[in-house]
Amino acid sequence: MAEISGGEVLARMLQCEGVEKVFGIIDGTYFGFYEALHRLGIEIVTPRHETSAAHMAGTYARLTGRLGVCMASNGPGVANLLPGLVVEQAEGNRVLAITSARRPSIMYPDRGGAYQCFDQCGVIGRIAKWSAAASSFERVPELMRKALRKSWAGRPGVVHLDVPETIMNGKVKAQVAYWDPPQYRASAPLEPAAREVQEAADWLAAAQAPMIHAGSGVVHAGAFEALARVAELLQAPVTTSWAARGALSEDSPLAIPMPHVKLNHQVRCEADVALILGSRVGETDWWGKPPYWRDPRQQKTIQVDLDADTIGLNKPADLGIQADVGRFLQLLAEALSERQSRMPLGQRRTRNAGYAQAVERERADWARAYADTGSPVHPAHIGAACDALFPRGSVLVADGGNATIWAMFHHRAVVPGRIISTFKFGMLGAGMAQAVGAAMALPGQPVCCIIGDGAFGFHPQEVETAVRNHAQVIYIVLVDRQWGMVKMNQQFMLRPLKTLLFKQLGPEETIKADLGEIEFDRLGMAMGAHGERVSHPDELRPALERALASGRCAVVHVDVDPVKHMWAPGLIHFKKMHEEPRG
Repeated sequence: MAEISGGEVLARMLQCEGVEKVFGIIDGTYFGFYEALHRLGIEIVTPRHETSAAHMAGTYARLTGRLGVCMASNGPGVANLLPGLVVEQAEGNRVLAITSARRPSIMYPDRGGAYQCFDQCGVIGRIAKWSAAASSFERVPELMRKALRKSWAGRPGVVHLDVPETIMNGKVKAQVAYWDPPQYRASAPLEPAAREVQEAADWLAAAQAPMIHAGSGVVHAGAFEALARVAELLQAPVTTSWAARGALSEDSPLAIPMPHVKLNHQVRCEADVALILGSRVGETDWWGKPPYWRDPRQQKTIQVDLDADTIGLNKPADLGIQADVGRFLQLLAEALSERQSRMPLGQRRTRNAGYAQAVERERADWARAYADTGSPVHPAHIGAACDALFPRGSVLVADGGNATIWAMFHHRAVVPGRIISTFKFGMLGAGMAQAVGAAMALPGQPVCCIIGDGAFGFHPQEVETAVRNHAQVIYIVLVDRQWGMVKMNQQFMLRPLKTLLFKQLGPEETIKADLGEIEFDRLGMAMGAHGERVSHPDELRPALERALASGRCAVVHVDVDPVKHMWAPGLIHFKKMHEEPRG
């Protein structure tokens, strides 16, 4: 009987799950784990900070539909991991975190005074779907199976397994049985009841103005084609949660892109039947309440979700269906095909044409900013230039306050599932690692990361991670040398009239809102990246072309007009979103 470490058992079980990459920083407390990963051919991607490992794993999972795995060592490593886990749980990404812990004789509970020791399982358990600690070698396979089962059950999120260093590295004589995944977790999509599909089809076919609202459940199910087919059969407009933007290609006349906020409100208020797919209908969806959605007494709601706790959570569901969104859409399409003759499709097409015209009118209005050829650069130019120059289907990572808003308003999401951000958490700096995770998920494709200078400053060292891993991430840093979104809020709180008249206050009139100079292009070059600096719109596209042609990671420093950048589009809607709707 051969000797084996607990760490190797974990590695072999991940291999059985088809895991190909693990994100994390190496440490002696789990040498038995990562040495086995390396020996088994599972790639270890090492960032420069543990929280980045969580963001890389979450992005990898979101883009591939696979399990994202990250690791961290006991004490400070786990403490550094925590912010990333909080965000990935909020964003609903399928992340398995494996951590080392001190030996069982001094923790769980901590005997008092132990070095690099805290209640890792207890802390993560408060923020994750599930967290457990292995107390012996014998329990490692059982708890790992449970962790994997939890990872794939219900709404995606963070699952955590804590294994003491003595179990991770210590070897025992044991014969471990490695089960195939279908032996310990469900592998087939959760089927909706046939009656529910037929009832939903009847309601939608009979509706005068049906609409679809798509959330991240569509993304995780990879149900983009099925969504497009159902929308086409129904001639129903499709709105999305912020995080699911692009679930339906914005080339489609049925797509109602998220930045068209007033039009989203109009569509949701005119619909008499709403089909909600994989969304909690949370605050960024205005809680599903009037005046931003139609009164629920006048709007039938069909809500489909893997998680039963989500159904009817914020908006009353007249027909709640617990099922895999992708499988539901496949069956719904079949049912709707049989009801085509009953639907008022001409009337719906006329309504949708009006929506499509409204989208194009608003886009044309936004495009007027491109005529601004002043220096520093108007931030509207960045999103438009990236759309023109990056290959179709390139991942866009958006990070920062106003930088994200400008990126969203001037980008058209034409390939589904290619926008990454922290739409539920607004976590500055996460994009630095998300971009690397995207490159690991879709190798051979450049990744566009539009990021503010404040956000870039949280984790600039991940440029070196991109360089070392041959990840072609193009970081485009919008540099306004201020905490722009906060500064805008301050100005209206301190001197509203002067702010409206002059659009800005002096540095002595705001509180700690200004930042100093960092040459981000040179910072990137110091870490081995290609560097460019732009201060005029005419320089932008040639700089991006050179960055893409370099074939490697690049940092493009763009000096943007600080006042225009601060007055980002749609800020009034963002403010109103934080107020409780009256409905």
